[in-house]
Amino acid sequence: MQNDKLVNYLHLHFIVFIWGFTAVLGDLITIKAVPLVWFRMLLGSIFVFIFIIISKRRLKVSFKSLLIFATVGLLIAFHWLAFFKAIKVSNVSITLAMMSTGAFFTSFLEPIFFKRKIINYEVLFGLIVILGLYIIFRVESTHLTGILFALLSSFLGALFSIFNGMIVKKHNAALISFYELLFGVVFVTIFIFSTDGFSPSFFDLSNLDWIYIILLASICTAYAFIAAVHIMKWISPYTLMLTTNMEPVYGILLALIILGDKEYMHPTFYLGALIILMTVIVNGIIKTRKKD
Repeated sequence: MQNDKLVNYLHLHFIVFIWGFTAVLGDLITIKAVPLVWFRMLLGSIFVFIFIIISKRRLKVSFKSLLIFATVGLLIAFHWLAFFKAIKVSNVSITLAMMSTGAFFTSFLEPIFFKRKIINYEVLFGLIVILGLYIIFRVESTHLTGILFALLSSFLGALFSIFNGMIVKKHNAALISFYELLFGVVFVTIFIFSTDGFSPSFFDLSNLDWIYIILLASICTAYAFIAAVHIMKWISPYTLMLTTNMEPVYGILLALIILGDKEYMHPTFYLGALIILMTVIVNGIIKTRKKD
């Protein structure tokens, strides 16, 4: 049992590395955030559906479950829209630094959903995280829009992780992933029809964009999504969000290597990001020791 937990924890780190690369792909893909998310969720749901058919799993679920999947699918769609919008209006480093606040949001959301009290040191750590955010705001005020979109994405990511942590005990990971991605496509499609609508130019992508989007939809979405939801059977939502705080570390390093000069930030930015990251890591260590 202990070995299973270790294997799943290492697997989670591999998934988080993939998520870090997701941000780089979001920058490399030249289309805007809305069509990017639409293609990602559509192709991702198709890849998951193929997996379900090959593995001969059932798609039948109750109407109540469908409503839950639809709700989480909406959260995921908004989460990704805010995430890629942040990348487009700022850069990968800014976006991923803000995403490290996910565990901070989770520590305040979990008491609401799991009916426990907020712990005093969580409030203290929350204030330290705010200090880290303030430092970043001070030196990167030109990226204010990107920072706000990334924080919104982080909050929504924490929220849907908690929901998935609750429903994974009742449903298969692939089934959850398929319906959530499918409903996400539906919501983004409705949004597109209510704004600019679809046009021939919407589907006119470069060959390189198609390659990046297929990588994004297959490896970074279908595979990573199913695996992350499956891992929740052994790992709590908080541990998931805590581990995903390595995403900015992996992602920023990959961005510096692949994207070059545009990702170099003021040294004080890295100080603020480090304060946020170390705070949530210390918080996780304390929680782990208390449980032991």
